[in-house]
Amino acid sequence: MRHTRTAGRRIALVLLALTTACGNVAGAAPATAAAATPSLEFANPGSQALFGTAYAAALDNLLRTNTIGYDARYDKSGLLDPAVGIVRAGGGYDQPWTRDASINSWNATSLLSPALAKNTLWAVVDKDAAGALRVQQDDQQWDQVVWVSAAWNHFLVTGDRAFLDNAYRAAGNTLTIREHATTAGFNPAYGLFTGPSFFNDGIAGYPAPPADATESVSTGSSPWPGVASGMYLSTNEVYYAAYVNAANMAERLGRPAAEVAGLRTKAAALKTAINNHFWNRATGLYDYQLLADGTRGAYQEGTGLAFAILFGVADPAQARSIVAHAREMTWGMPDTYPHWDRYSAAQPGRHNGIVWPLVQGLWAKALARQGDQNGFAAETARLAKLATGNSGFWEIYNGDTGVVDGGYQRLGDTVKFHWGSQPDQTWSATAFLDMVHSGLFGLTFTNGGLAFAPDLPAGWGDVTLRNLRYRAADLTIALHGSGTTIGSFTLDGRAVPGTTVPATLTGSHRVEITLTGATGGDRDGDGVPDAQDRCADTAGTVAGCPAPGHLEAEDAYNTGGVKTNVNHTGYSGRAFLDGLWAQGAASSFTLHRASDGATTGAVTLRYANANNDTRTMTLSVDGRAVRQVSFPKVSGSWDDWGTATFTDVLLTGRDPVVTLSYAAGDTGSINLDWLEYHGS
Repeated sequence: MRHTRTAGRRIALVLLALTTACGNVAGAAPATAAAATPSLEFANPGSQALFGTAYAAALDNLLRTNTIGYDARYDKSGLLDPAVGIVRAGGGYDQPWTRDASINSWNATSLLSPALAKNTLWAVVDKDAAGALRVQQDDQQWDQVVWVSAAWNHFLVTGDRAFLDNAYRAAGNTLTIREHATTAGFNPAYGLFTGPSFFNDGIAGYPAPPADATESVSTGSSPWPGVASGMYLSTNEVYYAAYVNAANMAERLGRPAAEVAGLRTKAAALKTAINNHFWNRATGLYDYQLLADGTRGAYQEGTGLAFAILFGVADPAQARSIVAHAREMTWGMPDTYPHWDRYSAAQPGRHNGIVWPLVQGLWAKALARQGDQNGFAAETARLAKLATGNSGFWEIYNGDTGVVDGGYQRLGDTVKFHWGSQPDQTWSATAFLDMVHSGLFGLTFTNGGLAFAPDLPAGWGDVTLRNLRYRAADLTIALHGSGTTIGSFTLDGRAVPGTTVPATLTGSHRVEITLTGATGGDRDGDGVPDAQDRCADTAGTVAGCPAPGHLEAEDAYNTGGVKTNVNHTGYSGRAFLDGLWAQGAASSFTLHRASDGATTGAVTLRYANANNDTRTMTLSVDGRAVRQVSFPKVSGSWDDWGTATFTDVLLTGRDPVVTLSYAAGDTGSINLDWLEYHGS
């Protein structure tokens, strides 16, 4: 459960924390059962700076920041290992909510740390009065159902038969409960399940009707009668996948053929109903909603369109149509679209016309599955830029500007309350990890082994994923060339049949894949073809990279809490940076140059300082401190900007990195707009 975060929900969580003394608290040092820590290495420095940096940050988010210790409060299933931690939802949310636990395990945790994933999945399972396992019951039914697919994926990744046996019992009990539920249950008239959409637990994610112009009933979606009785694309797709994967579980466990067939029959009927009631030939997309009175809503739902492709609800022609007709925003696939009448580009809804990285990750995986290489590359680059430009993986971003933005939604008696966007969100990080694993490297887990269907875009360069643990094997996977067609596939230097490594593989091994057939084009529109572009997804004039003569600060690599903002005026570009307010905060600029010779030049920074005194920061080049630099007060307003120039800055190499940081002895506390470097 998660995301509307009503006042009542918040109070309940606080009370839970205050009244429970047993177990470790969030932030306690966990045991992660020797979690694998792969590394991603691109031959292209621009790709390494963007994608390699984001990948390392995502690993840190999952395996360090958001892995917490065992907590007995969450061991209602009795299946947790006290020696292993669990994964929390993220900064501001210390719980392993069901949907988050499921998505994070599916995206990355089951692969990177199987014991951690297993504990996290069991942390959201409880027992009924008779002791039967079930996914925890609450008013967010989609949470319960998506767990089934995450559990099946966990088995495919790990081969853990004991886990599968318990998971199948939990899955069967949970689906039975949902089938007989009187609220958010099955509507036989349509052959569909009712209740809110998979992702939109806030009323901002729904048009009017079923909402109204002032969102007067509730901040959450479940209390709205029209939502509770309505039918939504993504939720029914999640049910479809649950039936398919419950059948897969049953078959693998050797359950009676009639039991397996019964589950597959339910899945087939649901798939037919989804296509009958949601597919819209006029738009070439699936509709988002179907109200109980038969009114259809031809709106776009990002998760629903991605699931249609990923779960096989769409046939090949429908999948091609989805990719051709879906609308994306500047910074990625939005949650729902277009803006409802009560929202706008100036005030996007918390679940409407706004970008959640989780949705981006699902959409990118769907694009890779469809072979849309440029689309996959663009979506992956967007999330990498959002992460590296904002000190990590936040919850929500403005779809037009890329600024960290929690969106608008009613809160209590306030209409259009502007929510905050929380930092260090686990499923935002695991979305990027999945872009790399499932998209770039094309990892697909089967009963027999690990299959590969990579998607290496032109311009990214050769890439190697090291220290990837798969069951008892330690894999190094190297991709060469570009494209989606596998020209050669070798295991430890020897050609092998097919493109799969067996599940029985043990020890250290190297997989090498050469790809061809890359999509031609110029994704960033800078006139340099992707194949020759050093920065294929960022426009520029120096071999396709941004020239060092002017770099916007929001496009730099920002850490330590530095993030984008637009709450003052007078900045250039799409935003300015705030957050240079505490030691450890830093903004780093890669200066792409035409040659690698040594040059001495001047660095100019545009900044705001409304403090009453001059502020200091530390200027570094390639990680070495050059000197402390000063930023005099500009005025008493943060809307006013000045410049400071620092001469005699020596650069070497083709891609030197200039960093402005709040180091020990600095006073910091400035905002930053851009950097320019001019050689002497």
